[in-house]
Amino acid sequence: MRRRIETRTSDGASNAIDPKEMVELDALPEVCIAHILSFTTPRDAARSSAVSRTFRSASDSDAVWHKFLPPDLDLIISTSLPPPQLQPQPQPPLGPSLTRKKDVFLSLCSAPLLIDEGHKSFALEKWSGKKCYMIGTRDLSIVWGDTPCYWRRSSVHVSRFPEVVELLRVCWLEVHAKMEMRLLSANTYYAAYLIFKLVHRSYGFENQAVEVSIFSGSGGERRNICLDPGGKLRRQYQSARERYLHTFHDASAIREVQAREEQIPLDRGDGWKEVDLGEFFVDDPPAGEVQINLMEVKSGNWKSGLVIQGIDLRPSQMTSRERSLST
Repeated sequence: MRRRIETRTSDGASNAIDPKEMVELDALPEVCIAHILSFTTPRDAARSSAVSRTFRSASDSDAVWHKFLPPDLDLIISTSLPPPQLQPQPQPPLGPSLTRKKDVFLSLCSAPLLIDEGHKSFALEKWSGKKCYMIGTRDLSIVWGDTPCYWRRSSVHVSRFPEVVELLRVCWLEVHAKMEMRLLSANTYYAAYLIFKLVHRSYGFENQAVEVSIFSGSGGERRNICLDPGGKLRRQYQSARERYLHTFHDASAIREVQAREEQIPLDRGDGWKEVDLGEFFVDDPPAGEVQINLMEVKSGNWKSGLVIQGIDLRPSQMTSRERSLST
């Protein structure tokens, strides 16, 4: 039986290619193959390198990987350079050895670039090439954040930013972030994540939900998240899952429990945790801004020990085409 190879175009559409057709494509000049591959995705370009020597050479060419890099990359990189008075002869932040477009792409996937005077980081999603940003605490609006007795800035935690913020003691937790849509990849669903940790002797978050809202030009959503250090809410949600599945055995109950599970923090493997704040869609062309709000102001409980690195914005796992088919 002949095996078919599936590829995806940059908009998420799926195309099945017969191996016989791939052989016929192999007869084309390398420049033509590279042009064809430039209309797919980084994942497909990498996979195509196994087809033949010609495909391998074409898939590594600058003609392909230039199309996978953002058209405004030079402008983004320019904001990563230190002020002239700090570095009279600045060097390219990606390094002089990165002359191939593919190397630049892979570097941006594995090593986020600090931009906007170190207030944000920029990276690329490996399989799609779409933009990823983390908004550092200098670009977050934190109520009482500039009051030393409530919050303090710290450089002792390992972070991609020079400093993070640590909550000393408040009863009114309120954090806001915003991002211009034009900086993100168009026609893309994004997910927002709070990147945080809870230090020793933290308190005030046990069994306490934090309200989150996300608003953009395409709409908005609200949800509760859990920053619970002791795992009490996790155990409650796991018990709820067992009750729902045992009692109802239906899809709606499973979706409700899964939605709750998605709002519980996960370890990132770098000493930090992340919790899903929600999703939003970036139109084509992008317009306006997305606003992200976190609040816990109703309980009146004093809280301490929360360390925030930033808010991560990255493409969600589901493509726009798959999302439209599922709704």
